[in-house]
Amino acid sequence: MSGSQFRSPVDAGRAQKTVELLQPLLTDLSDLALQLKHAHWNVRGALFLPIHEQLDRIVETVREAADEVAERIVTLGHPANGLAQAIAAESRLNPLRMQFLPSQEVIEALSARLDSVIQFLRVAIAATGELDPVSQDLLIGVAASLEKHLWMLQSQHL
Repeated sequence: MSGSQFRSPVDAGRAQKTVELLQPLLTDLSDLALQLKHAHWNVRGALFLPIHEQLDRIVETVREAADEVAERIVTLGHPANGLAQAIAAESRLNPLRMQFLPSQEVIEALSARLDSVIQFLRVAIAATGELDPVSQDLLIGVAASLEKHLWMLQSQHL
């Protein structure tokens, strides 16, 4: 095998089915990171500083998760699509409003989006158990991190 070739340890059929679960998650995670950053810049209100700082920590987790999912897609022998056009066209998340956002609205809106991604992750976790336990393990770790962030964000809701 030449140094430029890689053969996935997962058979082609299972790899394809796994990628069909992972790519939409990559799209949603990428969109979530962008929406979190948008809210980080535009949050206003009494909880501005703690939410502003907290959102940066969540963005870091989400970006790392997106990178891990993308690298898993590539490990399975497929290209990972993280292009802005694909994210805009294929994200399953509702967009945020383009304006300054009150802190309580940020908590509610981003909690809903985090929850959506977690629900998508849980579906993919169930489906990857038989297909690819390595991908399943990765998704379980991502879900655990996002669930913790969701709890911490919701704990600030008045």
